[in-house]
Parts: sequence; C-alpha cells; structure tokens
Amino acid sequence: MRFALCNEMFMKWSIENQFEAFAAWGYDGAELAPFSLDPAFVSGEATEMDIRRIDDGICARIARASQATGVAVSGLHWILANTCGFHLTTDDPETCKRTAAYLCRLAELCATLGGDYMVLGSPNQRNVERGQEYARAKENALETIGAVVPTLQKTGVTLALEALAPTETNFWVNSEETLEFIKDLGSPQNVTLHLDCKAMFGGEYQDIPDVILRVGREHKTISIHANDPNLQGPGFGRLKFEPIMKALKEVNFDGWIGVEPFDYSPGIVELGRESIRYLKRTVDSLT
Repeated sequence: MRFALCNEMFMKWSIENQFEAFAAWGYDGAELAPFSLDPAFVSGEATEMDIRRIDDGICARIARASQATGVAVSGLHWILANTCGFHLTTDDPETCKRTAAYLCRLAELCATLGGDYMVLGSPNQRNVERGQEYARAKENALETIGAVVPTLQKTGVTLALEALAPTETNFWVNSEETLEFIKDLGSPQNVTLHLDCKAMFGGEYQDIPDVILRVGREHKTISIHANDPNLQGPGFGRLKFEPIMKALKEVNFDGWIGVEPFDYSPGIVELGRESIRYLKRTVDSLT
C-alpha cells in the first residue's frame, strides 16, 4: 500500500516545503489539487483557478521537489474545484465539449507531473439539473467522459470516478451506480472507481469493509481517500481503519491511499503527521 497526502491544506506553503514535510512524515506521494498550483489563485489575486497559469516552471519545481524528497506525485484530485463553465451532465452540448477538453488538458498535466490518476469528484459539476431526466444526464456524462478516453489512453492516466453520498450529490451516489456507469462507458482500463471513506460511511448500504470486498473482487480500484466521517483525518474520529485496511489487503489493493481531511481544526501539521502514523500503525497491526 502506498500513502499520499492531499496537498490543498498546505497550498500556502511553497511547493518545496510541501514535499519536504510529506517526506519527513513518511508519505510516499502527494495528491495535488490543480487550484493549489495556480499562483494567482493561491495568493488571492484570482477567485478562480486557470490551468494556463500552471506553467512549465511550476511543473519543473514539482519535478525537482519530487526527485529531491522521493515523494511521488500520485495524481490529481478536486480537478473541477474553483473553476466555472464546466459540467458533466448538462444538456448544453458546448459546456459538455468544453468540460471534456478541460479534462483532457488536466490528464496531460497529470502525466507531465508523473501522476497515475485523476479523481473526479466535483459534485456541483455533475449534479443532475432541476427538471432533467436522469437517463438524459447519464447519456450526457457518458458522451463527455467518452471524449476524454483517447487522451487517457495516450497519457496513461486513469480517470477515477468518485462515488459520493446522496447528501453531496445526486449522480454517482454510491459504488454500484458508479460501477454501472463505468461498465456502460466500456473503458475500464482508463476509467475506474474511486472510493472515499466518509462517503462510503454515509452513502452505502454495506459497511465500508464489505463495500471494499465486493468492489475489489470484480473491479480494480486505483485510489481511495482515507478520512473520518467527522471530516478530519484517519484516527481523528470514531471510524476504525483496521477492518478497512484488512479488506484492502484481502483484495490485493495496490493503488494509492490518499489522506484527505476537510476539517482542519486540529491543525494542518497535526493532521498530516498523525494521520500517516495512525495508518501505518494500523497496517503493522495486521501483519
């Protein structure tokens, strides 16, 4: 198992300091949010991120920091966050085309940075719109993501669709619905499932370990987000990760486990440092 830390809570730090800290705490990778790499967005000069501002110089700094610390770029996440004009399921064909083109650019960026996958969560940009039939929304999403597949094939980047709870979205609200979409898309080597612990806790009819076992026996999952339903890091709440890690071992999970807190109240250093300590202790207890 490889552990990554999602970087957005550290985006005010320099790229170099982020990678140095992740290495010191024991992470194997950094999972990057594109908006955290846009200097104008990070500084507050811009209210929306622009991928064009993530230039060759920034990519080179990330590559040097990764090489110097041994911390890989695992992938990208929050890929449509802090953007506008993109949507997966809308009936507006121009928006769908624009969204597909943007996802292609992100895949190229991910490959340039050495990442393996992109997590597509972004509930606001995939919600079925008011008055729209679900079947039509699904058809639009299949067409939008289908247009990205050739770029995924070319770059070797996997698009990981994140199943989220019904409290967050009305599209891909659990693993079964998301896997059905992936099956209908017909490109499982390029588009796969991403699981999130807080979402599984709130959106699945089975316990989290049972979801992992059911999914893992039939489908290769490249990434999972480790967090607590209280929105903090693993080990900061009541969710026990021993059964989760045991289930991942049983299905021979060899992808990335990304620590992704949303509530930073314990402190970002505390969350980053103690989450990996807890996860590694948990894995060690199973051997």
